[in-house]
Amino acid sequence: MIAIIDYDMGNLRSVAKAFERVGAKVVVTRSAKEIMAASRVVLPGVGAFRDCMANLIEYGLVEPILKTIEAGKPFLGICLGLQLLFDESEEFGRHKGLGVIRGKVVRFEPAVRLKVPHIGWNSAKQAKASPLLNGINDNEFFYFVHSYYAMPEDKSVILTSTDYGGEFTSAISNNNVFACQFHPEKSQNVGLRLLENFSRID
Repeated sequence: MIAIIDYDMGNLRSVAKAFERVGAKVVVTRSAKEIMAASRVVLPGVGAFRDCMANLIEYGLVEPILKTIEAGKPFLGICLGLQLLFDESEEFGRHKGLGVIRGKVVRFEPAVRLKVPHIGWNSAKQAKASPLLNGINDNEFFYFVHSYYAMPEDKSVILTSTDYGGEFTSAISNNNVFACQFHPEKSQNVGLRLLENFSRID
């Protein structure tokens, strides 16, 4: 069973439906007990970093998230769910994140005249092998919607990078923790393949 964390932020139903399309069993929940009992956990997210962290704290979800990761269960962050894994974000001031991955989240300041937020399809250059990317070609296109991006201190966690007025980290992989800045649930067949891969990671 895959637990998709419900904290009133994010397109939970579309993520759940995408997993169901690839044959995964899911539960959308904010129950710490259900999250801890799940074989895999997904943290989606759409909105402001500060508000998302406030909701995770209010609903008592920080501890089960951290315990799930510590227990070695496969964990997937999507969009803001990737950013929340980092130490802090500069969105609307400086706000602390979950601190699972060292680094910070910053706003796009493209050197050329590109629109912010970054919206639309863009390619993801693979930096290393990962079971999350099995059967997915290098430089495959995924769908993005974001104004901020993560800067990991340890470059070895970078799974893919994307160019938008400069290269940024678009997915990470660190032991049992996986996360992508793009939206696999909105990325058609290649996104479904990524979600299917995650559902099969031991």
